[in-house]
Parts: sequence; C-alpha cells; structure tokens
Amino acid sequence: MKKFLIVILALIIIALLMVWHGTRVPSSAFDNSKNENPVSDALIHQGEYVARAADCVACHSTPESEPFAGGLEMATPLGSIFATNITPDKTTGIGRYSLADFERAVRQGVTPDGKRLYPAMPYPSYEKMTDADIEALYAYFMRGVEPVMQENKDSTIPWPMNMRWPLAYWNVLFTEDGVYQPDTSKDELWNRGAYLVQGAGHCGSCHTERGFAMQEKALSDASGKYLSGATLDGWYAPSLRDDHNTGLGRWSEADIAQFLKEGRNEHAVVYGSMTDAYNNSTQFLSDEDLKAIAHYLKSLPGDPQRDGAPWSYDATTADKLAVNNRASVAGAQIYYDHCSACHGNDGLGKGKWIPPLAGSASSLAPTPVSSINATLNGSGRVVTAGVPDSYRMPPYRKQLKDEEIAEVLSFIRTAWGNTGGTVTAEEVAHLRADTDPASSDVIVLQMR
Repeated sequence: MKKFLIVILALIIIALLMVWHGTRVPSSAFDNSKNENPVSDALIHQGEYVARAADCVACHSTPESEPFAGGLEMATPLGSIFATNITPDKTTGIGRYSLADFERAVRQGVTPDGKRLYPAMPYPSYEKMTDADIEALYAYFMRGVEPVMQENKDSTIPWPMNMRWPLAYWNVLFTEDGVYQPDTSKDELWNRGAYLVQGAGHCGSCHTERGFAMQEKALSDASGKYLSGATLDGWYAPSLRDDHNTGLGRWSEADIAQFLKEGRNEHAVVYGSMTDAYNNSTQFLSDEDLKAIAHYLKSLPGDPQRDGAPWSYDATTADKLAVNNRASVAGAQIYYDHCSACHGNDGLGKGKWIPPLAGSASSLAPTPVSSINATLNGSGRVVTAGVPDSYRMPPYRKQLKDEEIAEVLSFIRTAWGNTGGTVTAEEVAHLRADTDPASSDVIVLQMR
C-alpha cells in the first residue's frame, strides 16, 4: 500500500510539474528593457515594413473589420479558432504588452499570462526574426496602429483538446530555438532571402508538408522537405524548390521576383491563399528584398525522384480539340466550350495575363485539389498598386456538374504532356461541399 501511495504521489508531482512548465512565462531577450527609449518615425516605418513582410494584416483582420482587430475564423480538424485583436487597445488588444511580452507572443507563442498560442500563429518561423525587427514591429503596433476595442472570440475546439499547456511540449518537439544565423558560405543576398523566407515571410507554413501533429516537417533548407509543396485548405501549395514539374525549375530569378511583385508571370498567376499573401504582403516588399528571396529560392535543389520525369510539351492535343474529334474525347468538348477562349487550344494561355495549363504545377501535381478548387470557385482579385486585374478565372460550380468538371480536368491534366492524372466526380463533390466561390471584390486590407 505504501509503495502504491508513493507511486501515486510521484505521478501527481510529475503532472503538476508538467502543467507548471506548460503555463509558466518563459524568459525574453527583452526582460530588462524598460521601453523608455524614444520611438522615431523611422522605427515605426521599419516596423510597418516588417508587418507587411510577415503579412500580419491578413490573419488579424477581416474585410469588414478595422485593421488588426482580429475576428478571422480559421478552421481546424478539431474546431475553429479566431485571430485575436492585436491593436494597442488596452482592454481587448495588446496595449498593455511590454516589449518582452510582445516578443514572447511573436517568437515564442506565449501570452503575458502564460497561455500558449495555437501554432496557427506562425511563431515557429517568427522565432528567427532579429531583435531589431521585433523592436520595430513593437513600435509600429504600439504607435502606428489605431487602437480598436473589439472583444476576442473563443475557439470552438472542445475540451480537453482546447487545453493550451500541452503546446509547450509541442514546441519542444517541433520548433527550433534561436534567431536566424547567417550562413557564412553564402553571400549577403542569399542570407537576406533565407531570413525573409524562413522568418517573417513564413513561406513554409503553406509550402511545407505537415506531420501527424500538424507540425511543419522542416523549418529550414537543412532538410529537402522544406518548401517541397503541400496540400492545405483545399489548395496545393506548389514546391518552391528547383523542381521541374511542381516547383520553380523552369522559372528564372527574374520570374520569381516578377511573380511576387506583380502577382503573375508567364508561368502562373497567384491563386488560393497566395492571392491574399500577394495582395497584402509581397507586392509591398522592396525590389532588393524580392531579388533576395528569388536568389535564395533558386538555390534550393529539387528532387527528381519526388517530382518525376521533366515535363515536355505535346502538341498533338490540338488534334483532340479539332471539330471532328472533340466530341469523341472525354472532356475535350467541355474544354473547347468553356476554357479554350482564354487558355487556348494549345493550353499555353496568354502570356502573363492568362496562365498556361500546359505544364502548370497544378496540372502536374499529384493531387488535383487546386485544379478542382479553381474550376469550382474561380480566383480572387489580384490587385497591383491599387489597380484590380482585368482577367479573373470565373467560378463554374453553377454551370458544370461534378461529372463534367471531373471530365474536363481529367482532359487538362493528361493533355499537352501533363501527367497529373485523372479526376473523379467524388473528388469534385467533396470540394464542392467544403468550399465557397472566391470573392470578386477588390480586397486589399488596410494597415492604417
């Protein structure tokens, strides 16, 4: 009996220690800062730039709300969570945060009262941001953002999955400690690009595959899994490595920079969640930073074993679309009626204005989710320098049945040398039920 009680007591102590560790407030690099230094306009503007690079506004705002007031719903397999108010309001926002509090939230995912943030907040990436960028970001949110009194919404994740303290152990397992350390074997441009991609830009949040615990399988280029493509929220985020088919293998550094600056190039147009990232973040970055990002991404080797044999154009598809043939080829007539006017019988699109379907990452990807989603729901508006695009993929969910969409996409994903494979009506039906048409509104979230 005595041994049993000792075991029970030991287990209780261990449990209490685990909870204590999960709820304690960790130390911060700014614990000794008294926030007494004057804040210059230059520092505020630097912080505004960092906020754009980190795309804070996209998650912490809605088209209907004031900037950074929160409220955006994020669906998870367990329930919904809602972005919080990060304006300097002292009641519902972060107005009472010290610099140390702010750093702990951004880089460590911990609130001043010890509550752990869900990793939907990309603090595993933000952890790599420099002290200087954190200080600038803090100055911007405290002095450059208008306070908004708006209550935060509770998540709908049920107990016990909504307990936050176990996330401390998630962090131990799946995050990397420390600010980004430059690679001395690389030049300054490469290191700047790596810092932006791995840190504030948090590109891996979408473009890196996730594991069983929803962790990114890699947080840096130390692993070949980093930025190798992933499926997220009904879209396929393509590889950002030098993969010929599903990545940037056929893109030059200039192509990448143009895509991030203009939202389009001769290879692709932004779609899905990348539309928001472009509209609210990448187009605002300096040309030098875009050049750095492009330089870094082009240095990441592809994986031919994962990516498959390099795509090559097959011109014989045009024969299948000929007037005497297309009725006998599944999906060909639908393509001719609904798609060819823009994308062409050759599948090559119209330069940078209308993307090609021949050799596109979505047509070569192992999953058809992007092809299905874009066909069902169309694309969001691309807004460059405040001017909305003239060409937008329309939604076809009302015009075409599941079987028809499956047919035309099966045609596209096997035409012109594409190797993406066929699509089933069941796959279309699944995404039809889980998604909505893309908004045709011009949405660029304001930060001031």
